[in-house]
Amino acid sequence: MVDGRAGKAAARGWDVARSIYRSPEGQRVVEGVYNTAVASLPAAVEERWVPTRFGTTHLLVTGPAEAPPLVVLSGGNFPGPMSLRWFAPSLRRHRVYAPDTVGHPGKSAQTRLSPRDDSYGRWLVDVLDACELDRPAMLGPSFGAGIVLATAATAPHRLDRAALVMPAGLAKPAMTSMLSRLAGPMVAYRLRPSRPRLVRAVRPLFTDPRIDDDVLDAVGAVFDHVRLATGMPRPRTAEELAALDAPVLVIAAEHDVLFPGAAVVARARAVLPNLVGAELLPGSGHIPSASAFAGLRARLAAFFDACEGHAPSGGNGA
Repeated sequence: MVDGRAGKAAARGWDVARSIYRSPEGQRVVEGVYNTAVASLPAAVEERWVPTRFGTTHLLVTGPAEAPPLVVLSGGNFPGPMSLRWFAPSLRRHRVYAPDTVGHPGKSAQTRLSPRDDSYGRWLVDVLDACELDRPAMLGPSFGAGIVLATAATAPHRLDRAALVMPAGLAKPAMTSMLSRLAGPMVAYRLRPSRPRLVRAVRPLFTDPRIDDDVLDAVGAVFDHVRLATGMPRPRTAEELAALDAPVLVIAAEHDVLFPGAAVVARARAVLPNLVGAELLPGSGHIPSASAFAGLRARLAAFFDACEGHAPSGGNGA
């Protein structure tokens, strides 16, 4: 583990040639949104910085110190604490480690990795080693699921169990709908930013007709100030995942504009050797409604609570 102040300097330094941010001012805006999201979390969190081969990684750590460890990844191009806030109510009986993905908005190094190879898997293994986590449970929503699957392909023995929610890394992204429903409105917003155009740009991702203001503020800050990561994790093959013995739960959304639910469920059944459930949220988009989230949290809590009493060898981490 590295000194906090040194970690901050390494992770937050701005370089015009390599930064994911459009300007130092924009970086400060996004970090302000991040800090506001941290303050809104339902439990106290500890901030840590750890070294990896791809640069310093920032984590939020919360939950009882002796509880079973659970690593929570975040969606792509989205502040990690907002993803964590959505799932936090179902994770209260675990020691949660939520790393900011390198190369995405947050406080980790701005190193951009390819989602097409195993780089993200190697990065997450470095994070696990730095936190002294031998074999934690993992939760991967959206892009984060692709990172979990990259880890499963690279180091399958490092997962105790995994839940993949609206996951990347199983089925091919729906490029036609992404281009027609997301890309056009996003370009319109970038050309002439306004709140109504921002709503139109993100509307296809959401199920509820009303989008919370703080979520819109976060997405708007990312659109305005971040050079977005555009690559998606590639679908993993059955051969790559053959050595994975950890139980896996997959939850997909019927009307997901990014990863169509039926295709995700079918592919999960074809490539995951210890699949304990492949479930479809009927009528849901990529981001579920408030009522669907309640059921989703209950399902995740039941899945992760099943591993209590089976602490991974090597301890639960610090």
